[in-house]
Parts: sequence; C-alpha cells; structure tokens
Amino acid sequence: MKITGIVPWLVESSNSYWGEYLFVEVRTDTGPSGWGEVTTTTRTANRAVAAILRQLSEVLAGEDPARIEHLWQKVFRSFTYTGSRGAALNATSAIDIALWDLRGQTLGLPICDLLLGGRLRDGLRLYTHPDQSQFSTPEGVSAEIGRIVASGHDAIKFDPFPHPAGVSPTNDDYLDGQLPRSLERRASELTGQIADAAGPDVELLVDAHGRFDVPTAIRAARALGRVADLHWFEEPVPPESYHALEQARQAIGMPISVGERLHTRWDFVPVLERRLADFVMPDVTWTGGISELKKIAIMAEAYNIPVSPHDASGPVNLMAGAQVMATVPNFYRLETSSFDLSGYNVLLEEPLDNSGGVLRLPDRPGLGIAFDRDHLRAHVLDGFGD
Repeated sequence: MKITGIVPWLVESSNSYWGEYLFVEVRTDTGPSGWGEVTTTTRTANRAVAAILRQLSEVLAGEDPARIEHLWQKVFRSFTYTGSRGAALNATSAIDIALWDLRGQTLGLPICDLLLGGRLRDGLRLYTHPDQSQFSTPEGVSAEIGRIVASGHDAIKFDPFPHPAGVSPTNDDYLDGQLPRSLERRASELTGQIADAAGPDVELLVDAHGRFDVPTAIRAARALGRVADLHWFEEPVPPESYHALEQARQAIGMPISVGERLHTRWDFVPVLERRLADFVMPDVTWTGGISELKKIAIMAEAYNIPVSPHDASGPVNLMAGAQVMATVPNFYRLETSSFDLSGYNVLLEEPLDNSGGVLRLPDRPGLGIAFDRDHLRAHVLDGFGD
C-alpha cells in the first residue's frame, strides 16, 4: 500500500462554532482512505492549513502509510526552518490521525487496540458546554443547565466573562488583559446561577480563554471561587509566558488546566517540570496528532497529572482523542462542544453514542466513524474537497 494523495476537505456546517470543519483524507493506491481533522479557530487559518495539506501530497506520495512515526518526523521536520509549531503542526496532526485511522482499517482494529497496552475502558466520561446564548435571564440559565444535567452529563464548562461593549473576543481585551469590575460582578453572578442550577454533584469548569493579565486572572478566579466550588480554572493567562502562569497559579487557589494551545511534548515539559498545572488538555488535532497525544499522556502520568483532551471541533477531533484516552490510566474527561451530538451525526454514516454523559467507543476499525461523503461533497467550501 502506498499513499497517492492528501486531500483537505473544508466543509460548511451550521453546527460548527466556526461555521465550517477542516478534515483531511489520506488516499492510497489500494482503495482505503484514512481521515484526520485540523479545524482551526478562524476562516483564514483553515484555508492556510488546507493549502499546506495540499502541498504535503508531494512530500508523502509513494510512502508506506504504515510507517506512522517515520512520516510524522518527515512532515514535522519539513518545517524546521520556518517554525514547526502552529499551522505546520496542525497539518502534521491531521495527517497523523488519518494514518492511524488507515492503519486500524487495514488491520480491522480500533485505534485504541493498536496502541501499546490496548484499551483500559470502553466508555469515556465527558464534560460539555452549555449554549450560553440562553443565559440572558436567570430562568434561561436554569433551563439550559437543567437540560444538560437531565441528559446525564455531570461536568459542565463555561466562560462566564463578558466582553466590553463593542469589543471583539479576538481584539482589544485580549491585548490589555483586563476585566472591568462591573463585568467581574456579572461573571460572578452568572457562575453562582449556574452552580445553583447544576447542584452540588456536577463538576463546574471555567474557561478564561487565556484572556487576562496576572493580577486580573487572580482577582477573577478568586471572585468566582467565592460563589462556586470550581473543579478547574482554565487558561488564566495567555499561553506565551510560563512565568505569568506560574505567578497566577501560586495565587489563584484552585486547580489550573492548560494545554490546548501548547504544541508537542516539548511544550508540555516545563508545565510538568515546574508544576504549573493540575490538569493538561492537549488538542489532538493541534498538538501533533494521536502519536503525540499518547506521548504527552505518558509524560503526564509520571507526574500524576490527569489528561483531559481539548475536543471542541468536529467528530474526528472527538474520536481521535477518545481512542487515545481509552488507553490512558490518567484520563479525566473528554470535551464535547454540546451534550447534543446531532450536529456531528449529520456528517456520519452512523451516529455517535454519548448517552448518560459517556462516549461509548464503537467496535468499528480505525477511528470508529465513517463519513457520509455525499453530505461532505454537498457542503464543500472554496474548492477544498473532492
């Protein structure tokens, strides 16, 4: 079996937070294809990565897809002089996932049964997100949280921090790192409402999205801690400074989770060695793929740090993280963008099962999912697809 091409699929979806997904198909000369994903957070980034993936067809054509580690190194090292993180690693991640999917299909086994040691669990506990557009009133908060709890989910992540009027989430407030006192009070009120609606047995996780400077992060976390028992406070400061993270961690007084914007095992070394986090949350589609997620999890196990992959994009993102976490002793939970996965299911031949707040791995080989190609073709964007 030889690789014949790398095909990026940019697919429109009203169910995606960003309005689209970026999948990648690794094709072979004997018929089977493997699927990966690298949905990013902006339309510009998706198209840039899709273009890189097309170029990588020239690099990988004729290669044996079973040599996954070799091909990971070949792609990763292709970008050494331009920087092997960011978009380059996104492309590496997507291809790596697709190669593992293809290997599983070839051998007739789920990916978790290919990884060293095999599976430890068949079902994976989840945490999920509410639809925060429903939070305009206390009644709306109660109803939305009630729907999630009634579905059997017992862990919820949310971002309670409003943005100043007229400021984009990707604009000025990310640069100055501050939060006005009035918005801090609104965040505390919302967090208290969510805690009351969820009840004492639901784990609450707060995401600060790397938005704050050190004193603001400390103040905001302490304010929320006065109204709710938070399971973690995620990305209190931007990911570029480990010094800022260390300073915030020492003063916040609650568990910290970081990692969705860290790339490769090398970025996680200082987090673990300097005890900068209580949870790590690498994104399998951004940090280096299935190969790298497994290595990061093994490193974290040596420090007794739980791993909880960031899986908030599409179905390949979710299932790739799930396949690895089925083999990981120090697993905490998987992320889903919603407790209702019907938005994923329209892309697939068979629906996913996350009943009762647990994702159950299918017995099908590879990732365990198969795309509805007709649906993909009907929603291709900008010529990226078949």
